[in-house]
Amino acid sequence: MLRLFYDDCGDDRSAIVTAYMPPSQTDNWSTPRDLWDKLNEVHRFDLDAAASQKNHLCDKWFGLDHDDEDRRDGLSATWDGNSVWLNPPYGRVIKDWTKAAFNHSRTGATVVMLLPSRTDTRWFHEDCMQGDIEFLKGRLKFGNSPTAAPFPSMLVRFTS
Repeated sequence: MLRLFYDDCGDDRSAIVTAYMPPSQTDNWSTPRDLWDKLNEVHRFDLDAAASQKNHLCDKWFGLDHDDEDRRDGLSATWDGNSVWLNPPYGRVIKDWTKAAFNHSRTGATVVMLLPSRTDTRWFHEDCMQGDIEFLKGRLKFGNSPTAAPFPSMLVRFTS
């Protein structure tokens, strides 16, 4: 729910209006399968860099619950994919993931990321602006959620 409230601004209540959106209860948002299928037709992904046992989309993947201990930390690992799918955790560490994706693309790989559209952030300007950005119309439904996300989304493609 989006609520508008007035900051304490004395008698001039029209001076400042701030939008408030409560934080999400999770930073893990499973990729919408139909979106991934369309992108996979083009990119033929061979690595899902931030996934789980339940939601990985490639045979090769990194995730905290991976059986192989060497594949549990996708953020600090060397990605072994030529075409990488990345739907990272959307919390404060997202900046680390966007930087890792850009750096991996410099090795000759393609990295496609599904991200919240946060054009006011440092990670957007420092990392995402170096790639191709596609803003997605509407709000996505992630995983098995009955409702759409409380934020808009974008795709960022890094290619060498």
